[in-house]
Amino acid sequence: MFDLPKGWSIPDQDHVRVSDIECLSDNWYRLYRVSFDLKRSDGSWQSQTREAYERGNGAGILLYNRTDRTVILTRQFRLPSFVNGNEDGMLIEVPAGVLDDRDPAAAVIAEVEEETGYKIGKPRQVFDLFMSPGSVTERLHLFVAEVTRDHREGDGGGLHEEGEDIHVLEIGFDDIIPMMADGRIRDAKTVILLQHALLTKLFD
Repeated sequence: MFDLPKGWSIPDQDHVRVSDIECLSDNWYRLYRVSFDLKRSDGSWQSQTREAYERGNGAGILLYNRTDRTVILTRQFRLPSFVNGNEDGMLIEVPAGVLDDRDPAAAVIAEVEEETGYKIGKPRQVFDLFMSPGSVTERLHLFVAEVTRDHREGDGGGLHEEGEDIHVLEIGFDDIIPMMADGRIRDAKTVILLQHALLTKLFD
């Protein structure tokens, strides 16, 4: 019998039977090998093994200033993007972070202040998504919140002890589509929230 990793749940289902879970790495986060039998569409059972990376769930938020027609984004170095063709490793993103057992709204409020210096009230959740379900367990809670210049009470920049060196950007909303089209903005959660802003006409 295997031990279930913290935060995992395996509901009773008639199409999947988990037989073993093995922890392969417990360094920064955790990597597990999961063995299971899956019932195929023709009724036969097939044994499979997959690896799942457990980094906890997260939250991200789009801050938008309707008066100035701008969005508040961040820019920071991301090693995985650097080793996979992102030349300088820098990505433009919405403020985001892992939940660390916090409520998603509380977590994103704290991340906003740490990263951007903005203090916000209750954000509005718009999505609850699996970002890379083929390999990562993470569910990402995505929010939006309207801000004004008065909401910024600090410099932001992230936590030095966590290796963060975050630049705060205020970008005109009319510049967003060209930046997504030419690859200056290519972070998935950020594109999703910016597309949401376009489709729901947050600035109209």
